Amino acid sequence: MTKHCRSALYVPAINTRALEKSRSIHSDAVVYDLEDSVAHGQKELARQQLLEAFSAPRIEDKLSLIRCNPIGSAEYLLDLETVRDCNPDALLLPKVSSVNEVDIFEKDAIVAALPLGVNTWFMIETAAGIADLDGIVNAGLSTRWPLTGLVIGHNDLSLETGVSLGNDRQYLIPWLMQVILCAKKNNLLILDSVWNDFKDEGGFEREAEQGKLMGFNGKSLIHPVQVEAANRLFAPSAAEIAEAQEIIAAFADPANENSGVINLNGRMVERLHLQQAHRTLAKQK
Repeated sequence: MTKHCRSALYVPAINTRALEKSRSIHSDAVVYDLEDSVAHGQKELARQQLLEAFSAPRIEDKLSLIRCNPIGSAEYLLDLETVRDCNPDALLLPKVSSVNEVDIFEKDAIVAALPLGVNTWFMIETAAGIADLDGIVNAGLSTRWPLTGLVIGHNDLSLETGVSLGNDRQYLIPWLMQVILCAKKNNLLILDSVWNDFKDEGGFEREAEQGKLMGFNGKSLIHPVQVEAANRLFAPSAAEIAEAQEIIAAFADPANENSGVINLNGRMVERLHLQQAHRTLAKQK
């Protein structure tokens, strides 16, 4: 799995001020966007600005991604050349909807001489993508640029299907959980979709809390003001850290060296809880 990622901030590649500011924002990842946030007539300028931005020294402990245009589009082929020259940590492919698209990407990436160190993340945001999810993920894991993350795009999914995002996304939850289960089965990072109204901080926090309980590793973001809340909400709480430390200490006791189950303050704790405790502490920043 790619490194833990609580927050992935989209930054329009056409916005020079945002490109510069992104270096000082404390998100775990920055997704430099060549797709939705860049008008058709500005794509080439955005690519040029991205090349300049990536010429600066990398920021430690921050993942860099580039979101290209959809597979098969003319802009996407030009985007791959920019990705090749920028050499980010990962390429975010939008609207991945079939195994055939993954095959097309691999062939195009070979032609573009994409560096083999670039991983891929897939956006799952279409009905076809949900329906053929296992096949798409298996194909992604087999490419020369291995799949390491999935990102939900619930806005496009809602628009295409007519399924409402209202009532805490209750009508979308079966599909969201399907993607989460697939990600966990394949040891992939899984990020929740964006919250559209960045001024509604309470709404963002409610959806982020819901996402954490559902099993998302983090959330994709549209504005820097959302970074602090995402980092806080998708990190272990103080109570979770204390409990994990207590479990690890209990199993480290020589008296419990060969125990599969122990009594910890009146609660039966198994070694699977020890594994979970180590995972919890690994998520600390």
